[in-house]
Amino acid sequence: MRTLLVGDDALLVEVASGEEAQALHAELVRRRAEGSLPVREIVPAARTVLLDGLDDPARLASELSAAEVPPAPPRARDVIELPVRYDGPDLADVAALWGVAEQEVARIHAATEFTVAFCGFAPGFGYLTGLPTRYDVPRRATPRTAVPAGSVGLAGPYTGVYPRSSPGGWQLIGTTDAVLWDHTRVPAALLSPGTRVRFVPVGRS
Repeated sequence: MRTLLVGDDALLVEVASGEEAQALHAELVRRRAEGSLPVREIVPAARTVLLDGLDDPARLASELSAAEVPPAPPRARDVIELPVRYDGPDLADVAALWGVAEQEVARIHAATEFTVAFCGFAPGFGYLTGLPTRYDVPRRATPRTAVPAGSVGLAGPYTGVYPRSSPGGWQLIGTTDAVLWDHTRVPAALLSPGTRVRFVPVGRS
């Protein structure tokens, strides 16, 4: 574990893997909830956790540097189910990369329970982990200038759902009508770090 002071009241913690980042984030959130960690914001990423609004970041840095990353806590019971049509334009390419039929891509993906590792890129966009590493896929060599909202894509070890139309280079395997970001909803984001997610196949469009 490596700690870096950021400005006067923030701390960036680097760990060795995404799994460690998720476990550390969960532990820090738990400590904030119980009142033992006064902090304004805790932001996880692929292999880091940023703590902002600390009274004494140097003291926390010393404490964390002397500790080991805690084991991941039990997962939350609730699972968000996202209906998905496996009709993406890159489904055949992903099937070829995996060495399976297109229907098998859908079956494997829908049989996986995902966890939101962190959020970013766009409001409501979650980076979901859960697929074994043998199913990692590269980004497209040429990104699309506009990916439709609701597109379900794969890139590296992650699955993601585009909450709005935007450019993107992920391999698109499906479509969902779920609303990932709604500023009138509380909370506005459907997905947050630690959320468990399953994709439920529905009929092709």
